[in-house]
Amino acid sequence: MTPAGDIAGRAVSAPGQEVAQPPTRPRGQAQQDDLLALLIRLGDDHLILGHRLSEWCGHAPMLEEDLALPNMALDLLGTARMCYGYAAEIEGGGKTEDDYAFLRDGTAFRHILMVEQPNGDFAYTILRQFFFAAFMHPFWQEMTGSADQQLAAHAQKAVKELAYHIRHAGEWVIRLGDGTPESARRMGDALDALSPYVGELFETDSISMVLTKAGILPDMKAVQSQFDTTVAQTFRAATLPDYAPEFAHSGGRRGRHTEHLGHLLAELQFMQRAYPGQSW
Repeated sequence: MTPAGDIAGRAVSAPGQEVAQPPTRPRGQAQQDDLLALLIRLGDDHLILGHRLSEWCGHAPMLEEDLALPNMALDLLGTARMCYGYAAEIEGGGKTEDDYAFLRDGTAFRHILMVEQPNGDFAYTILRQFFFAAFMHPFWQEMTGSADQQLAAHAQKAVKELAYHIRHAGEWVIRLGDGTPESARRMGDALDALSPYVGELFETDSISMVLTKAGILPDMKAVQSQFDTTVAQTFRAATLPDYAPEFAHSGGRRGRHTEHLGHLLAELQFMQRAYPGQSW
């Protein structure tokens, strides 16, 4: 079995760009490797963003958000656990979900760069959560028809959770964007900062090509169409301009991360690194 840190790091392309065809490998092994890479990517996306949201616990601007943000973090953690647990089944060798979360270095993580960025202010956190949910909700909707039964089953649950995430974050985007001059300024600043990270959600590579052809992954064009509609409707109500970044950050799927991930992992992984193998 190819190590997970290697198979998850192939070249990616921005939407609309051509990518090289994947190298020829035995069909069954190729699909298993690509599925493993997908699970690690999805698990990392959800784990890292869930950890960021959990940092608001006890610090949110009001009691409702002090409950809502950690609850959304728990939803994301649940998906991360499913992905890592499934990955451990595929990879074998006695791996567990904890190995993926706590015993990998930063360069082995394959999440998008958006989710590792520091929380900033409340407007930044809310807009990041809105972008992520606006992508993941149609993604999991499409995944309910996946040829992979385990992913399709989880998608049924994830769709319900992400529907709440979109509604909650979207209402706050509108409230802040169309609110006071101060709240509108903060939401505008958040949009400027986050826009360059949005494109990485839709990057494609040989892994996604193989899994889409196998019916495991959906066509990302359908997901992006629904994402664009949701964002446009919400931004219109929030009196926000369309996001149109002049450049796009990339590299997360290849293990190229910002310094912020190192600080996050130092906190997230401390107990397992300092006291390996301990249990409650």
